[in-house]
Parts: sequence; structure tokens; C-alpha cells
Amino acid sequence: MSIEPLLEVRHLKKTYRSGNIELEVLSDVNFSVYPGEVIALMGPSGVGKTTLLNLIGALDLPDAGTISLKEQLLADLSQRKLAQVRNTSLGFVFQFHHLLPEFTALENVLIPKMIHTATSEQHRNRAKELLATFGLENRMEHYPHQLSGGERQRVALARALMNNPALVLADEPTGNLDRKSGRQLLQAILAFSREHKQTFIIATHDDSIAEQAQRILEIRDGNVSDIKN
Repeated sequence: MSIEPLLEVRHLKKTYRSGNIELEVLSDVNFSVYPGEVIALMGPSGVGKTTLLNLIGALDLPDAGTISLKEQLLADLSQRKLAQVRNTSLGFVFQFHHLLPEFTALENVLIPKMIHTATSEQHRNRAKELLATFGLENRMEHYPHQLSGGERQRVALARALMNNPALVLADEPTGNLDRKSGRQLLQAILAFSREHKQTFIIATHDDSIAEQAQRILEIRDGNVSDIKN
């Protein structure tokens, strides 16, 4: 019995225009992602990694091509449905943690639940479990300014996982961390994926991260190649 792809990207194209200048970032991108995979999206700065993640995350629209998440074409969804997909089916981790400074670590993790519903004790227990999983059981009531850079990024990871998303998109998640903190964050991602079959796409230019991923997708000249499978 074959496993259906979680994500399918077909003939994706994205061009940015400034006056009379056109910059084709993605020209004909094709790949599939399967449940439980940890994929490194490689390429130097400016090659289109963030653009591709933004398209997959329904934060931007392609000029051509299709993106299917859980066998549902994103282009067929209304703005309301897309917002729901971003909140429930996708998780996001960025280079900068984007935690709300007036909220504790626990409250920041609960934010995805706060968007559509009042938080319950069950939700709070889920948030506490995630923070404990990432070694933050003693930091739940601390505010972002009381946490180290690595701790803040682990809080952001817990927040991305709060709604049990099908896919987490991580854009240079270790790029703003020292080597030790970056290694700890990556190990947390890999361990969580192994235990929970969680799917991640991690945009990075760090070879040491890519080496530990199950697959490497490389963006070059507007296309994506599978260089480790």
C-alpha cells in the first residue's frame, strides 16, 4: 500500500517585479513531501528558500503552478479557509522567535489556540507538555526577555507544534543562535519528529543541519533538486 504525499508542489513559479525589472526566483519547482520526513531546504541567501516556504505556507501566492496540502489545492481555498489552514495544518518557526514580550512562555505557546477559541485546561496541559519536551519545564512562567536565545527559539518551536500541524515550516531556525544553541534546537526537532512522525521542512544554508535531515532539497537557478534521498 503506497503512502500518499502530504505535500505536492507542481510547476511552481514566482517572479518579483520592480518597475521594468523582473527577477524570476522560482521557475519550475516540483517535489513531494511525505508524512514524517525531515527535509533540509538548501541554498545560499537570496536563492528563494524563504519565497518557497511562504508559498507553501499560504503567506504568498505563486504566479503559476499548484500546491496541494493533504490532497487539497491551496488555490481552491477562500482567504478564510487559508487562514484556517495556516492556523491548524501548518506550523511556522522563523529565524527570529517573534514571541510576544508581554506574554509568558506558556502564554506564547497557547497563542495558536487563542486565535479561534478560549483556551481550556486541556490546551494548557498540551502547552506544558511541549515546553517540558524541549527542556523548558522550569521556564514556563518566564517572559521572553528572561530567556536565552536558544530557549526563546524552543518556545517558538513549541508554539508551532501547539495545534498538532501536519507540516512545520522552519526558516533558518538556527540562523540567529550560537552553535551550541543551534545544535540543541536541531536535536529537539529531530527527536520530536522521530517520536511523533512530525513532518518538517527546514530552510538552511548550514551543511551540518542538512547532513542530519532525511532528505536535502537544493534550490539552484529557480529549480529544486533532490540531492539526498
